[in-house]
Amino acid sequence: MDNSSVNWASRFKRFFLNNRFVLFLLVLLLIGLNIMVLSKISFIFHPVIVLLKTVVLPIILTGIVYYLLNPIVDFLEKHKVGRIQSILMLYVLIIGIVAVLLTLVIPVVREQIMDLVSNFPAYSEMVREQFEHLMGSKLVNQFQDSISFDPQEVVKTISQRASTFLNKTWTGIGGFVGNLIEVVLSIVTVPFILFYLLKDGKKLPGFILGFVPTRLRGETHRVMREMNHQISSYIRGQIIVSFCIGALLFVGYIIIGLKYSLILAVIAAFTSVVPYLGPAIAITPALIVALVTSPIMLLKMVIVWTVVQLIEGKFISPQVMGKTLKIHPITIIFVILTSGNLFGIVGILLAVPGYAVLKVVVSHIYNWFKVRSRLYEKEPARPEA
Repeated sequence: MDNSSVNWASRFKRFFLNNRFVLFLLVLLLIGLNIMVLSKISFIFHPVIVLLKTVVLPIILTGIVYYLLNPIVDFLEKHKVGRIQSILMLYVLIIGIVAVLLTLVIPVVREQIMDLVSNFPAYSEMVREQFEHLMGSKLVNQFQDSISFDPQEVVKTISQRASTFLNKTWTGIGGFVGNLIEVVLSIVTVPFILFYLLKDGKKLPGFILGFVPTRLRGETHRVMREMNHQISSYIRGQIIVSFCIGALLFVGYIIIGLKYSLILAVIAAFTSVVPYLGPAIAITPALIVALVTSPIMLLKMVIVWTVVQLIEGKFISPQVMGKTLKIHPITIIFVILTSGNLFGIVGILLAVPGYAVLKVVVSHIYNWFKVRSRLYEKEPARPEA
């Protein structure tokens, strides 16, 4: 082999094979090629996709209830109560609570829902008339002229967007109703899956780690522990916060005498599961009901809502949620919006815990890459000439 061939081979090795950045790009290229090939033969994975779609809803529902009940079972186990006995006691307690709700609370909620639904068109019409009356006042007209504001155009735009949103919502509801049997079956299977998960849940991490190579088990266990902490903290904290918001609003609505206080508080409690965006959605029906009642009632409702949000933001959330997620509010809003556009209502509900889990995994992969690649190490100081 001549000298030029040796020099070319050494240059190639030095600038390509020994260049970590180039190797990283080659790895990305191989990953992209694998993804492209798998996308061409995606039909092979159809049975797996069907299986995942079938089991994902029961697993999600079971996981939520598991994170709520597992601390109670652990507490009872520490106080010399058998794990199976603890689970059975909880099941009996839950059945009793459900029976009370079905006999006492659900009829009241159903009556208020039917009344609200039947009167909602009339309420919307009254709000529209008051808005048009306000837009016709002299002071508002002068303000509109000064800023070139066209209320009819605004109302038209809002109506179009509301119609689009409602059409999408009803389409989603129609799909949900079409899969009602699947949802009911999923709910029915939850108690059976939950029993075995509460009973043998502590063995699950060890079972999963048995499939992981020995050298990676320590890091994998740390990742699993952090993921479990993030999910459990979010689920427990968010449900407790939502319940507190609903209870506080119910008391406030009762004090000011707002109609449909129970159903409005229940709506607020359920929508508060979605951070930041949920309260904005929940206040809309309460605003409409208060507005058509009287201006004084609207003012009272706004005061109650403001006080509840201050209590939640300053006292409840810091104590319950703490700083476990460490996610910026702007990031949470963008994550919720993106996940909602991709996966609908389920995506909105799972956006924040999903992002928290993904953040844990990506951060560990990034730290592993930093250590292995040595691309982020500081260069040694060069001796001065």
